[in-house]
Amino acid sequence: MQKVAIIISPNWGDYAKKYLDDCIDSINKQDWHGQSRIFITDNETSEESFAYLKKKLPQVEIIRNKNNDGYAKGCNDSIRAALKYDFDYLVIFNIHTILKSDCLKNMIETANKDDKIGAVQARMMLWSDKEKISSLGNSTHFLGFGYCAGYKKKFDEKNLKVRDIFYPSGSSFLIKKEILDKIGLLDEELWMYNEDQDWGWRIWLAGYRCVLASNAVMYNKYDFLRSTKKYYWMDRNRIIVILKNYHLLTLILILPAFIIMELGLILFSLKTGWIKEKIKVWFYFLNPAKWIYLFKARRKTQRLRKVKDKQIIHLITGKIWYQEIDDIKLRLINPIFNLYWKIIKRLIFW
Repeated sequence: MQKVAIIISPNWGDYAKKYLDDCIDSINKQDWHGQSRIFITDNETSEESFAYLKKKLPQVEIIRNKNNDGYAKGCNDSIRAALKYDFDYLVIFNIHTILKSDCLKNMIETANKDDKIGAVQARMMLWSDKEKISSLGNSTHFLGFGYCAGYKKKFDEKNLKVRDIFYPSGSSFLIKKEILDKIGLLDEELWMYNEDQDWGWRIWLAGYRCVLASNAVMYNKYDFLRSTKKYYWMDRNRIIVILKNYHLLTLILILPAFIIMELGLILFSLKTGWIKEKIKVWFYFLNPAKWIYLFKARRKTQRLRKVKDKQIIHLITGKIWYQEIDDIKLRLINPIFNLYWKIIKRLIFW
């Protein structure tokens, strides 16, 4: 009998009181008949928070963190607890998601279709408008920006098929235990945002596939908030991810576009009042102590490499479609970046 560890994304603040009941109820109603065990990390826990989780989840293994250690470490803490058991799959469901009753079963059946499938995402729909898409898998722009494919579009039921995606959303990420053993845990330096992008990229580099299971459906209650802190993590982390995962020659080819984008982001951050956060991003990369981390993280990732950049760049896009940050300058420069990417893709043979 196959076994799955279900990791609910970390509780923090009032997340559990706002979202947990619906999430757990939908997990308990899954019609998959294998063995499962649920794990959750309580970040920056208090006695009140821990008591609430214990009362709501008497059968769930709860990991307590005194501090808010971030999304990546919070998930890793639950994963490390799960690895003490003999599971075939680990799946992360965000605390603000609700699963249809056959979601888990369809994700696992999809994972079993091909030995080369390393990770699976469910089709994520918006809770506020259930006919519209939250994510059909996540896309990556060649400068590291990650975004949800199909966001706010209506789903066509004719497209119920399994297809390759660049990376699964961290809100719905099934990974085979054997693949996890090869690629390692989430990168805790990322803290929050882009950790799923990095994980998916490593899966592809290791010679495995990330796919969407369109017949596995879940609903997402999450709303993106325009906060300066989130801008910092998203901008910093997308640079970390490309530095870790690209071949060195690919990094050299994208450098001119990267510089142009940085200049554009200065204008954008001045317009939005986020210039302090942008400066913080630069200071991060000017810190020699961070160079040591980046060197070690890149070396570790490149050691996983079983495929060339040439074999996976067809999954990387030249167009930024950043739903949360709509700006006319972005729309104007998209065609230029897209053309640039089409040209340099033809040069990449490594």
